[in-house]
Amino acid sequence: MQTQSKPSVAQRLKTIFIGGARSPRDPSIFYKLSLIPLFAWVGLGADALSSSCYGPEAAFLALHGHTYLAIFVALGTVITIFIISASYSQIVELFPTGGGGYLVASKLLSPKLGVLSGCALYTDYILTIAVSVASGMSAIFSFLPAGWYPFRLEAAVAVILILILLNLRGIKESVLPLAPIFMFFIITHVFVITYAIATHLMGLPVIIGNTASEVHRMGSEVGLLGIFLVIMRAYSMGAGTYTGIEAVSNGIPILREPRVENAKRTMRYMAISLSFMALGLMIAYLLYGVEPQSGKTLNAILLERITVGWGGNLGYYFVLATLISEGVLLFVAAQTGFLDGPRVMANMALDRWFPARFATLSDRLVTQNGILVIGGAALAIMILAQGSVGFLIVLYSITVFITFVLSQSGMVRHWWNSRSTVKNWKKKLAINGVGLILTCFILVFMIVLKFNSGGWITFIILGALIALAIVIKRHYDKTAELVKKLDILVPVAESNKGIPYAVHNTEPGEFDPNAKTAVLLVNGFNGLGLSSLSSVFEFYGATFKNFVFVQIGVVDAGVFKGATETERLQIEIKNEVERYIKLVQRHGYHAEGVTSIGIDIVDEIVKLAPEILEHYPNATFFGGQIAFPKDSLLLHVLHNNTISALRREFGRQGIHFVILPSPM
Repeated sequence: MQTQSKPSVAQRLKTIFIGGARSPRDPSIFYKLSLIPLFAWVGLGADALSSSCYGPEAAFLALHGHTYLAIFVALGTVITIFIISASYSQIVELFPTGGGGYLVASKLLSPKLGVLSGCALYTDYILTIAVSVASGMSAIFSFLPAGWYPFRLEAAVAVILILILLNLRGIKESVLPLAPIFMFFIITHVFVITYAIATHLMGLPVIIGNTASEVHRMGSEVGLLGIFLVIMRAYSMGAGTYTGIEAVSNGIPILREPRVENAKRTMRYMAISLSFMALGLMIAYLLYGVEPQSGKTLNAILLERITVGWGGNLGYYFVLATLISEGVLLFVAAQTGFLDGPRVMANMALDRWFPARFATLSDRLVTQNGILVIGGAALAIMILAQGSVGFLIVLYSITVFITFVLSQSGMVRHWWNSRSTVKNWKKKLAINGVGLILTCFILVFMIVLKFNSGGWITFIILGALIALAIVIKRHYDKTAELVKKLDILVPVAESNKGIPYAVHNTEPGEFDPNAKTAVLLVNGFNGLGLSSLSSVFEFYGATFKNFVFVQIGVVDAGVFKGATETERLQIEIKNEVERYIKLVQRHGYHAEGVTSIGIDIVDEIVKLAPEILEHYPNATFFGGQIAFPKDSLLLHVLHNNTISALRREFGRQGIHFVILPSPM
């Protein structure tokens, strides 16, 4: 009986800081890890809600003194929020397993536009993390002693590192600690807006009258077109308000069942809360006659005016607590980038636009590689920009509106093509059609306004990502073509010819577990597996009397979406192995199969090896490997090199393992 080895220091530290391993075979794992709508609102809605800290202010300031036109901007903002939310609710219904803008563009437009949407989203989520943390730090350090301000960059880096650690622990573990911050922000800001309006109800008719006078005066000076352009400029400058609305459609797999209903409920929470904040704050600005002051946000000025007559220190502490909640909420908003960014990378990896390793899961069942890369990219941008919020905001939001436009275009095309089969297609088309018009307008306006002030950098980053994705895709496509050449062996094996080079066992005799046994590692009934089996007969003749076929079903981001997907995977790999068993039995040999599912092929096979060797003491393990014409760094980055890793592990354990190269 083997004694279990003590965990190493690194393993103990990993368990302390990140947590112990989780099993994808646990039937209750999806329930344990999934989020109810309330917590999904926290994890996925904070990005959108935090935009109320700067979106309404940006729109209000863009009016350049024509403040009473803010009513039209505020109403337009609310309408846009609900239209975009409604259009993404339709995306949720059409793509219930998630994928958001990337999947919509890929499936409904074209794979090339899909990669544009995916890269734009990936860039947006990196900038979401960087902008949110930088903005939060600027807000918090504005309350600290002036001598501390130079250390805001170091503090921002520390926050990103903490968020990386939280997300490596798991989705729920990363959201729950941030929920109190989120709820405190909601409570304080709902109170502020309600108090401001309730105590100035008599001022609402005055605002309406002043708005009418402003329109009349401007109409005589610049005409209706001039008024329209002023309103539209302010409306587009507040476009940051809409970032984050798409997050729910990307994050459906982390929601609890029924996912579609919970996703739509989360979307409603987000739309209602964001609309209330955006509209309420702009009305409050007008009621209190808020005007810009150097070194203060409009929200800070509003809070000071609201609390001026409270007496004592109550007003000071309330303002301080509310503004700190705004700053800290921005850290919660960064969580959206960590939840959805790696998921976008995983979806693109499954389609072979990004390295396949970004679709793999850690033993905590999170996309660890994606979390580390997106967190590292956010750190790099933060350091290069020296934590400058102004510079980061210039780069921000253009990319997400590229995805908005592509998503709405795809949905418009879908409803038009499905008009003969879908009920209420006109209503659905109208929702996405209006969403397309609005998002196109905002995107064009933002590009014009931001391009020369640094927005061009966003397009360079986006172009570089797309170019890299194309290189990766071409490599995987070429590899698939090479592997497909071996698939000619499949019809040969299933015909009367059987396995090439196979020696027919004319005297099968009685099954002997102590006889020579070939344990063949396979990954589906395909040309590569049959090539390896054929090589065993070619090199060893009739030496082996028993054959054991081992296949591991990899639970990656594409599979880890629910119990149904993992059950389907188990059935699929058992059926594949059964085809090998029947094929070898036709040649007179004993054969059996061993299957399992897991997140790491090497770990699962290493766990199974002792049990196989106990039943078959004279077993030799075989693994097929593609022999590429040329070795390169790209091969090591894009391929997991499972067979090489197994050779090293089996070598340490003294298990006989033979690599069977399949030349291309």
